[in-house]
Amino acid sequence: MLRWKILLSEFDIVYVSQKAIKGSAIAEFLASRALEDYEPLNFDFPNEELMCVAATENYPCKLSFDGASNAVGNGIGAVLVSPNDDYYPFTCKLDFDCTNNMAEYEACIMGLRAAIERRIRTLAVYGDFALVIYQLKGEWETRDPKLINYRKVVLGLLEEFDDITFNYIPRDENQMADAQQPWLQ
Repeated sequence: MLRWKILLSEFDIVYVSQKAIKGSAIAEFLASRALEDYEPLNFDFPNEELMCVAATENYPCKLSFDGASNAVGNGIGAVLVSPNDDYYPFTCKLDFDCTNNMAEYEACIMGLRAAIERRIRTLAVYGDFALVIYQLKGEWETRDPKLINYRKVVLGLLEEFDDITFNYIPRDENQMADAQQPWLQ
């Protein structure tokens, strides 16, 4: 015990929080890369009354979703993709026990709500869980009492869209939605 105190007295030990280190490292990096020909942004907008810019393409936005439930946890992920290939990922770790089927529905609902919040009216939905996709398409019957209410919620959300399609894709083609759930990997 005495030896430990002697060793410590020979060094100046200073605690620095990780955020302070990151902040100073970023500041030093940016300072070393200062631009000599820097010009400030011009904030004069000729169309100040313009409220939004809408895509004029006939291509729908895409939504990929995936949910998973395993020993590590329950999580959901979804990715909205604009017609211009802009990606908007969403993820959530569920704090309740659920089945894989329930997690898939939760992921779909999260993605649909994100699309509704962004006023998307035409949407192509992609999922890698055949049961959920074919139940939502109306091709398979929903018998599990736990899933009946989930399907009702989704059907209620569909009223917010002018055109929406549900498409099954193999799991290996749904990597964007899978990547939104790092705790389940």
